[in-house]
Amino acid sequence: MRMRRLRSERILNMVKETRLHKDDLILPLFFDESLKDIAYTESMPGVPTYPISMCQTVAMSIKEKGLRSVLLFGIPSVKDPLGKQAYDAEGVTQNVIRGMKDSGLFIIADLCLCEYTDHGHCGILSKGKVDNDLTLQYYAKTAVSLAEAGADMVAPSGMMDHQVRVIRSALDDSGHKDVGILAYSAKYASAFYGPFRDIAHSAPKQGDRSSYQMQPANRREAIREIKLDVQEGADIVMIKPAMSYLDIIRDVRERFDIPIVAYQVSGEYSMIKAAAEKGWIDEERAMMESILSIKRAGADIIITYFAEEVAKRLE
Repeated sequence: MRMRRLRSERILNMVKETRLHKDDLILPLFFDESLKDIAYTESMPGVPTYPISMCQTVAMSIKEKGLRSVLLFGIPSVKDPLGKQAYDAEGVTQNVIRGMKDSGLFIIADLCLCEYTDHGHCGILSKGKVDNDLTLQYYAKTAVSLAEAGADMVAPSGMMDHQVRVIRSALDDSGHKDVGILAYSAKYASAFYGPFRDIAHSAPKQGDRSSYQMQPANRREAIREIKLDVQEGADIVMIKPAMSYLDIIRDVRERFDIPIVAYQVSGEYSMIKAAAEKGWIDEERAMMESILSIKRAGADIIITYFAEEVAKRLE
């Protein structure tokens, strides 16, 4: 047996085991209500934050590049303890959804309060701690508001217990049975979220999120979390981050037949960008290798800030 017979240039693509397609990619997008022009954040090189006025232009540009799906994050001009702009009919994300709706893109709206609260936590605080059950009431209001604006799918990311069940009930009861749920089911309390928090201005003012996000040491717990979300009505489940949790992606793939999303988060993206800028690695090769590793582990869909660059490479 000579393995090199399968490594000649003319046969490489024929025997490729893992394949990427543009349809496998979701591009995260940031819109800031207070902006009049595009802004950039130093820790996320190449990732723009857009003003709401550009949402139609951005949508058409993305579609022309062959991408079909986006994940929206809104940054309000005013934040408060209850994150009121998250469920305001005229909130930043709701206005962006309406502006993009005719583009034909599949629009997924992130559903959380961390970008909207002045304390930076993903839920409502009571005596200095996030109140799980009280927070669910606000998640339900937010889900209905996003669905009424035209979202195709909502993505609850706060890791509150029973968030999927409450959101599914709220959507069904309000006549939005066709709006899907992409559940952030196994979201770890990771060090790799820093650049995202720089863009969204969403770092907690006090404490951290370890009381509701998963600890990195736990593997079996992810299966329990995902099983619960599937039972409660999740249409797609997510593992986040991706590259440090490839074993979790594989575990979930082997146990569930539901579609799996993996989120290549801001810190993973920024590390590749920073090392490439130093000349330490080849950016394009590292980008493609990292995306392939996530797909190879078992993810059906990948959320990545590299989506536009990967789509161009796939051409």
